[in-house]
Amino acid sequence: MNVSLLMLGTGTSQGVPAIGCDCETCRSTDPRDRRLRPSALFTVGGRTLLVDTSSDFRWQMLRHGIRRIDAVLYTHHHFDHIGGFDDLRQFNYLQSATMPLYGQSETLDEIRVTFRYAFGEARQEGGGIPSARMQTIVGGDPFDIGGATVMPVSVKHGILPVLGYRIGDVAYITDTNFIPETSFALLDGLDVLVLDALRHHAHPTHFSLEQSIETARRIGARRTYFTHIAHNIRHERDGALLPENMEFSYDGLLIKSQREAYD
Repeated sequence: MNVSLLMLGTGTSQGVPAIGCDCETCRSTDPRDRRLRPSALFTVGGRTLLVDTSSDFRWQMLRHGIRRIDAVLYTHHHFDHIGGFDDLRQFNYLQSATMPLYGQSETLDEIRVTFRYAFGEARQEGGGIPSARMQTIVGGDPFDIGGATVMPVSVKHGILPVLGYRIGDVAYITDTNFIPETSFALLDGLDVLVLDALRHHAHPTHFSLEQSIETARRIGARRTYFTHIAHNIRHERDGALLPENMEFSYDGLLIKSQREAYD
């Protein structure tokens, strides 16, 4: 199975540069240090599966010329991961179809509340409202989208249950500081792992870089890319500290599974 993953946003809830910050990373001229809010796009079997409608969703779609989304896979309901929901209405128009949304029950409930006008409570439609069809999923229970098998992977973001996603030999896991034993088993034999690595020092709801490296070593993917990167980390400077098969991702990075190339 040929799977690719386009990194649409690799930053934190604030993005990088952060508003009003004059730190070394926020002043950097390296484009890899400019990070939109977290999101990614799987392409598999001609299907495009978006992970999260980030707060920067509209700009991410324009930047990469994306004209089709077949489904949205939500990790959780923090606003930086759902904030672009309203702009799905343009894809309703382009595709003449309702957008399928997949997520945990709590996540989908929060989307209904946050964007209640799109779910029967609009007093006036104005420029239109998104049309979405919600499907509840649970970690460890795979499902099919157009012939592509998607495996949701349960992790924790502090006390909040979050989903990562595995498609073929590629897995994307953001916003986590704990992976249960049952989920490690779902990540065996990966070609590509994308994993949360917020900053150098500890955080109560995200892996630090050191913790993420340790976790990536245990998972043992052939290649690991880190995401959800704060302005404490500079791409070039801190990339030199990483093990040989690990690196920081960046906005616009296209990652392709190479499993067939070496099997």
